[in-house]
Amino acid sequence: MAVPKRRTSRSRKNKRRAHDHLAAPGRSTCPQCGEPKPPHRVCGHCGFYRDRTVIDTEED
Repeated sequence: MAVPKRRTSRSRKNKRRAHDHLAAPGRSTCPQCGEPKPPHRVCGHCGFYRDRTVIDTEED
């Protein structure tokens, strides 16, 4: 059975866990309405994506 010969140091442990603290994905603006939205997603405000309306949303 494999057993570690030495204790894993804090720096090595934290390097392995570095992906847990990455920043949130950036925001882009919708070209149709200008609202902020996640990149490569349908705009939740107007339903616009890649030069066409994908979801029909009713604006109040």
